[in-house]
Amino acid sequence: MEKKRYRPNVAAIVLSSNYPKKVEFFIAARSDVPDSWQFPQGGIDKGESPKEALLRELKEEIGTDKIEIIAEFPEWVSYDFPKKIAKKMYPYDGQTQKYFLVKLKPEAKIDLDTKEPEFNDYKFVPYKDLFHYVTFFKRPVYKKVLEYFKKEGYF
Repeated sequence: MEKKRYRPNVAAIVLSSNYPKKVEFFIAARSDVPDSWQFPQGGIDKGESPKEALLRELKEEIGTDKIEIIAEFPEWVSYDFPKKIAKKMYPYDGQTQKYFLVKLKPEAKIDLDTKEPEFNDYKFVPYKDLFHYVTFFKRPVYKKVLEYFKKEGYF
């Protein structure tokens, strides 16, 4: 059997600027997949560090990189693409991601009308509502990462 290929990727768990007083998670609706909500994420370019990719991806996807990094998940987490998505993402079978917990700075302004828009809507939701929105194939990874940050006392 052929070894699976995973695309190196960063993902941002973005908390509102009200954190820690109020814990609200930023999620965005993909413009290319109806009812598919997720955290901002994206590939790591050659020669780029995960933190550099994080800032670039946030600027590209949500129009701002005005964030404070609160914590970093200690390991890389991988998931497989569903068959339908795998065709579009060829030659990759899935992604291996480095997760960052970040807080928007008070001056940050979300703007989804970017050069190549990936999202058409966004909202801030409490933890208890998060998994009502998140697309099915990302839920196990999100749960693993969020449970770690919760156990570490970040929310």
